[in-house]
Amino acid sequence: MTVVKKKYIKSVVTVFAVTLFFGCESNFKEIQKINFSEFIPNSDADMVNLKYTDSGRITAILVSTKMLDYSSVDFPFTEFPKGIDVTLFDKKAKKTFIKSNYAISYKGTNIIDLQGKVKIFTEEGQTLETEQLYFDQKNEWFFTERKFKLSDPKGTSNGQGIDFSKDFKVINSQKITGEIESAD
Repeated sequence: MTVVKKKYIKSVVTVFAVTLFFGCESNFKEIQKINFSEFIPNSDADMVNLKYTDSGRITAILVSTKMLDYSSVDFPFTEFPKGIDVTLFDKKAKKTFIKSNYAISYKGTNIIDLQGKVKIFTEEGQTLETEQLYFDQKNEWFFTERKFKLSDPKGTSNGQGIDFSKDFKVINSQKITGEIESAD
């Protein structure tokens, strides 16, 4: 009789444990739903053409086919999932052009993260190509740790890691990985 009693108790405990397990799973999923907040943009715009000004002078023009604004999240940002085409103007109206397949602008830090076939070129013929590049809007400074190709009328160089001013007047490269090819 003790063997039957042990089997009976074991069966009751097993049924209780299984019931408890499935009951907790259901509650766990409900708790997950309560703690889940949807991550959706505040605004969504197609065919964007933004002009930035300073004291009545245009400093930049940004064109994108898609813009998503996440300004109400803890760390607000604006995303350009289909890329951007930007024209920067200096005080003498000289232009620097920027293109990338994707971009995200962080409002709290004023940093723009450009990704995917990033290309920057000036009217003077200087061009930089890389896969990811950051732009510090406050200091008007570009930087990356990725491989790059830098071309100008004098020649072309390849390297990894570079930072430079938006007008290409100050350039600091960390590592040149290839020969400097002369344009002659």
